[in-house]
Amino acid sequence: MKNILKAVRPLLALLSRLSLYLAGIGIVTMTLIVGWQVFARYILNDTPSWSEPLSLVLMSWFILLGAAVGVRESGHLGLDIVRYAMPKPIQRAMDITSMALVSAFGGFMAYYGILLARGTWTATIPVLGWPGGVDFFPLIVGGIMIALFGLERLADIILETEHTPSEADMLEVV
Repeated sequence: MKNILKAVRPLLALLSRLSLYLAGIGIVTMTLIVGWQVFARYILNDTPSWSEPLSLVLMSWFILLGAAVGVRESGHLGLDIVRYAMPKPIQRAMDITSMALVSAFGGFMAYYGILLARGTWTATIPVLGWPGGVDFFPLIVGGIMIALFGLERLADIILETEHTPSEADMLEVV
């Protein structure tokens, strides 16, 4: 199992880094679009109708990609005061439970995102002209990545592997 984890870790690191870059590009692009929308509304007196729905789609992407990277790098919020007060075996059990729930949550996000995308595919996003199901692609991709990264962290906990993604990935990917 450790060999499998060691083999897939560089791929997961690359996926994480790519997701982080895409999320960064998405937030910059959304900021530019919103800036254009404000300029066009107040200076040109001609608000582009496509800017708001496109900004929302971009926001969905960078939020969910960023959340997935946060799971991999343990950058999410946690209330650890109770955990640290427990004995080591209980802490480990809490960590295993937490990562199992995060992984399951990601899996359910992806599954229900697929159902939502299929159910709304025939509708059209009015201004963009895209199928309505496209709105749920970030939920599907983000859910899959949260599940993958959660399973990676879960394997680290179960195998008692020390891994700090940000440091190790710098060496493996770059």
